[in-house]
Amino acid sequence: MKILVTGFDPFGDDKINPAIEAVKRLDDEIAGAKIVKVEIPTVFGDCATVVHNAIVKENPDYVLNIGQAGGRYGLTPERVAINFDDGRIADNKGHQPLAEAIHEDGQNAYFTQLPVKAMARAIRAAGIPSYVSTTAGTFVCNHIMYQVQYMIDKEFHDLKAGFMHIPFLPEQVVDRPDTPALSLSDDVKGITAAITAIVEMDGKKDIATIEGHVS
Repeated sequence: MKILVTGFDPFGDDKINPAIEAVKRLDDEIAGAKIVKVEIPTVFGDCATVVHNAIVKENPDYVLNIGQAGGRYGLTPERVAINFDDGRIADNKGHQPLAEAIHEDGQNAYFTQLPVKAMARAIRAAGIPSYVSTTAGTFVCNHIMYQVQYMIDKEFHDLKAGFMHIPFLPEQVVDRPDTPALSLSDDVKGITAAITAIVEMDGKKDIATIEGHVS
């Protein structure tokens, strides 16, 4: 089994992005699966081009995109992506789409093929906070989750994919009072647990438990 794992570069006022820093530190093999690590730009459209090229090159069984979600206290596997770009800030190329469809011929929303409940439970079992999220936002994180699902719909029919948000790093919250953070080592540990769950649940239905959260 091969799993493509991507992480975004820094964006906004931050000089570091825990997503790519954690992805770079993942083992090259997890639970018997080969891990291919790719950095993607925090840019609408461009991020999808990089991921598409990587899928064509690597032919993975799964894609797991990782992104930063400042303000969340745990790792949050995302359940659904919506066909909607609405940037609260500009991306790294200065683009800021407002209330725009990502693809006119795409579905209004796509659900992940990943076992998000099993992933959240496995992350918590590893001692890291986690819950299933039902909103990936409307910035580039939701954009890439939707784009990969669109690729599955239109081109890579056997591929399974999804997205997971991770919190700020401690150094990112020095001037952000009362904002939760998680260490890079815990990020790596949590992502590794999530990937292990993906491998173990391959070909199975997700677990039937309550793993969600209000946010």
